[in-house]
Formats: sequence, structure tokens, C-alpha cells
Amino acid sequence: MARIVVAGSGSVGACIAYHLALLGARDVVLADRAEIASGSTGKAMGGVRQQFSSAAEVRLAQESISFFEKLGAFWFQQVGYLFLATTEAGLADLEERRELQVGLGVPVEQVDPRFVPGLQADDVLRAVFCATDGVADPPALTREVVRRAAELGVDVKERTDAQELERDVLVIAAGAYSGDFGVDLPIRPLARQLLETEPLEGLPDHLPMVVEAESGFHFRRRDDCLRIAMADAVPRWGFEESVDESVFADRLERLAHRYPPSAGTTIARAWAGLYDMTPDAHPIIGPVGDGLYVACGFSGHGFMQSPAVGRAVAEELLHGESSLDLSPYRIARFSEATTFPEDLVL
Repeated sequence: MARIVVAGSGSVGACIAYHLALLGARDVVLADRAEIASGSTGKAMGGVRQQFSSAAEVRLAQESISFFEKLGAFWFQQVGYLFLATTEAGLADLEERRELQVGLGVPVEQVDPRFVPGLQADDVLRAVFCATDGVADPPALTREVVRRAAELGVDVKERTDAQELERDVLVIAAGAYSGDFGVDLPIRPLARQLLETEPLEGLPDHLPMVVEAESGFHFRRRDDCLRIAMADAVPRWGFEESVDESVFADRLERLAHRYPPSAGTTIARAWAGLYDMTPDAHPIIGPVGDGLYVACGFSGHGFMQSPAVGRAVAEELLHGESSLDLSPYRIARFSEATTFPEDLVL
């Protein structure tokens, strides 16, 4: 049986190695130049949603939800995602996406957002909620997947360059650094930052991920704190992972408006990580040369889609085909005239 080396021990690489072992592969190496989940996975927001704007992304998320659910409530808290529209244009976009999602079997419902204690909703024209979406701790969950993979016989090598290892197949799952393996990939690193408040009293146990549809401002509960994210006004392309403190006041003002119980809080910590962006915000999955396979370009959605991708990639590598249609994610699509971009990148 072929020796398969997976480069990158973030959520995607970990799930690929785990599913390879589950399907019977006996010579699998999971290698990382640093440590397990030390890259973008270790800095992720931790949201898991099915509410996307394109069918391809919805299907990836749907396939992953069942995996997260089987892990149980300790690992995956199904608090849901609540999207709020405050303008007529935002309302129209929200409804168009909801129709697509419902048509694909996602249980997205129109709701009164005031079901969330403390949420300010006077300016909200419409809200939609998917109760099967949720949140998790990406680095902790990824380390658990790696632990299970190791129990099944995967050889886990930290601080190891996968390119130096003997192999028959190299699977490149190194996020924004996937271009370091000698393959020309249409991926650009985009720095995004997360902010976390000081502890707050009385946060609802089941506070959903709250997303403002127009601005993309969103927040979730993380223990007794609120974790905040929003795209920068000017995209920060490149590998520099610095924190821009100049946005703190704006983000706290937005948070206090939407969730008044947070008024007066401060930012306790902040950090930045990298999205591996593709031109259409869909991942690149598939063979790219003799003995070379890629699973990268997830554009900020790698953690939430990693279980489905891990299973599908493992099936294709071992059996030549997968139960999930991977054709929308082939690299060849970028040489074609028609693209279907994912618009909902948070």
C-alpha cells in the first residue's frame, strides 16, 4: 500500500490523516514544520455554519455537521448561527441565501431575534437562525482528532518538513503556506484578527453566533468572554500577523450597540491569523501532479469543512473516487470562463 504523507497538522490535514486511517490506510504520516494546530487552526473563530451563499460550500458544511454532532456536546456546542439584516438590500440578500440553503435541506428559519436575552434588535428588519450550526474550540478539537489518528496508526511528526520524508503521495494541506511545496497555487494569504473581551457576567448559556449580514460584524461566547470578528476596511494581504489596535474602539461600539450588556467592557486579548484565499473563496482539492494532491485555499472556512474534506480526500486517495462530489474544487476551474464565487466570507 502506498505511503501517504500529509503536510500540515491543522484541522484539514488532521481530518485527512484520520480518515485515511479509518478507511484502512496503514502507512500514513502527518507532518508539520511546527506543532499540531499551531497555524490558522489555532487562531480560528471556531464557528461551524451551513449558511453560505453557494451550494458547493453548503454541501461541504452539511457533510461536516454530522461529524461534529457525533463528537458530542463537549466538543461541539450547537448554539446556532443568527444572521441579522438591518437594510432592505441586506434583507433581500439574506432571503436569497435562505432560499438556497432551505432548498438544500438546511433548517434555516425566520425568527424574532429577541429570543436571545439582551440582544438589541430594534433596527433589525429580519433575522434567520439555523439551530444545527454551532461553535467549537478548533485547536483542542484538532488535537483530539490527531490523538485518534495516532491511535489508529498514523505517524505524527511535529517540527518536520514533509518534503524531506519518503512517500508515494504528498497531500498538501498547509493553509496559507501551501505554496511552499513547489506547486503554483492561486492562493493569497489574508490576515484577519480576532478580539476577545474581558469576562462578562450573565452571558446566556446558549448565546448563538450573532452575525450582522451587511457589515459581517459577528461575535460568539467563548467561556465567560465574547469573541469578536469583522473584516478590515482595507484587506491586509500578506503573511504579517500583527494586531491593529486602532479598530478596538469601533468593534467595542458595535458590540455594545448589538449586545448592550457588554457596554463598558474592554479588549482583554487580540491576535491575528491567516486566511488562505482563492479567487472565488472555494477551496482547491484534488491532484496537481504525479504523487501530489492539494487540500487548501479554504478562505477562512477550513475548520468547519475539514471533516467532510478529510473523508472525501481519503476516499479519493484510496479508492479513486469519493462519495462527496469534489469536481467544483479542482484547480482547473481557474482556467475556465465561469466561476461561482462564495460571497459570505466572514
